[in-house]
Amino acid sequence: MRIGILGGTFDPVHIGHLIMADEAIAQLSLDQVLFVPAGDPWRKSDDRRITPAEHRLAMLRIALAGNDRFGISDIELRREGPSYTADTLATLASERLDDELVFLLGSDAFADLPHWHEPHRIVDHAMLAVAPRETADMRGLLARVTGIDLDRVLKFEMPRVDVSSTDVRGRVAAGRPVRYLLPPGVAGYIDEHRLYR
Repeated sequence: MRIGILGGTFDPVHIGHLIMADEAIAQLSLDQVLFVPAGDPWRKSDDRRITPAEHRLAMLRIALAGNDRFGISDIELRREGPSYTADTLATLASERLDDELVFLLGSDAFADLPHWHEPHRIVDHAMLAVAPRETADMRGLLARVTGIDLDRVLKFEMPRVDVSSTDVRGRVAAGRPVRYLLPPGVAGYIDEHRLYR
């Protein structure tokens, strides 16, 4: 099987995440996309308090319900210490020997990839599939990313969706509407558990 891997904090999961996964399935001939919520996201540990894993996982389950081509792996939530993509992909590759892994990321994350923990190991275990913000953006991105085997990089397109988890949290805190920025049921979960206030 050809499996897409979409990692993130998902704090909270929003429509942009789902659109990216859906477009990747269609354009990259993926059989499934696994959403992998970070346990201890090392790049964000100093920035802010991360919502407890059980809430992020529950919101993902709500968001992905009804789509059998979307799945969840809690591999990073079960592992102690910082969540490194290289370690996660190595473990998934060893568990799924017959599967081809394709790691999905946006252009911002791809441009930042040289600063990640052992980025060369990421491409050892998975193809990279990048959704650039603009069609012409890919050439510039490839020129900026060094130390990565560019033969292991694919491109796919998605509609521009200007929504971020940071924006959603800020809107919730300010009492502004988020209903149509989130998958059905997630806004209700946030209200019920009084998250981001």
